[in-house]
Amino acid sequence: MSDIENLERDLIAKVDAADDEAAVEAVRVAALGKKGAVSERMKTLGKMSPEERKEMGPALNGLKTRVAAAIEAKKAALEEIALEARLASEKVDVTLPIKPVSNGKIHPVSQVFEEMIAIFSAMGFDVAEGPDIEDDFHNFTALNFPADHPAREMHDTFFFEPKEDDSRMLLRTHTSPVQIRTMMTQKPPIRIIIPGRTFRCDSDQTHTPMFHQVEGLVIDKQTHMGHLKGTLEAFAKAFFEVDNVKTRFRPHFFPFTEPSAEMDIGYERVGNEIRMGEGEKWMEILGCGMVHANVLKHCGLDPDEYQGFAFGMGVDRLAMLKYGIPDLRDFFAADARWLEHYGFDPLDQPNLATGLSR
Repeated sequence: MSDIENLERDLIAKVDAADDEAAVEAVRVAALGKKGAVSERMKTLGKMSPEERKEMGPALNGLKTRVAAAIEAKKAALEEIALEARLASEKVDVTLPIKPVSNGKIHPVSQVFEEMIAIFSAMGFDVAEGPDIEDDFHNFTALNFPADHPAREMHDTFFFEPKEDDSRMLLRTHTSPVQIRTMMTQKPPIRIIIPGRTFRCDSDQTHTPMFHQVEGLVIDKQTHMGHLKGTLEAFAKAFFEVDNVKTRFRPHFFPFTEPSAEMDIGYERVGNEIRMGEGEKWMEILGCGMVHANVLKHCGLDPDEYQGFAFGMGVDRLAMLKYGIPDLRDFFAADARWLEHYGFDPLDQPNLATGLSR
């Protein structure tokens, strides 16, 4: 028995002396591996007499169990020490000022989306979304587009291949289909804005095949053109961050509104800078009007009971005006240098309390 006790003391001492997991593993292999000291002694049990086996078997099994337990305990202790060291080296003092983010910028389009959502949310508007791929009913028919309207032609609309019934899906040409879907599924009063991507066959310095819009819709029993004008003037002041804006509403035609108007805002150019709300020049920034009675009927609403207004504006163009971006095509060029120049800090979230933009 003294031989087993001496072996145990020797192995436990080696376990205690191990200063890393590799050293502990080396002790385990030397003791409990196929050719380890304990394993070799276990192999001798078959050559012993029954009386010797009865005495040595429990002794060797006990030795094996105690050595294995010591090894596991040592591994756990070393893992705990390693974890504490890692936590100490990686700790962060949350009381320190945050370091500025050096990489990554918010795209101007995303920034303007968030600014517009902040403004209209403060007015009580909810945000609604819908699919990019639409059918003819939601994109045209329900919005009072005649069957022979030019916007249905291929030069304006991206159509998919015809189905077996000759109907064709399309990439939505405006976010107005979401207005239809909302009116068909939600009982008035309705007050929503609809940010999203839209698609038309057009490309030049101020037009791209894919662009961004925000539309608004209000449906209830009392809304009139005065409410529309007040809403849009309040938006212009908040968005361009000026105390006063000059606006005018010119009669226009849209199939889905009657009466319809385009809203102009006063501006002046000083060098390469455009100053909104000043000067004697006018710039059109959006279209609007009272929702057409036919649109309400298509959505199952009684135009004798309900009325409301709608408006729509191009997000990309508003971003160009506000932040002095000269070419719309650069928005989609994926140029990191351009984004570094025009992009926004991701930690600066637009809000009306501290200011929309930097």
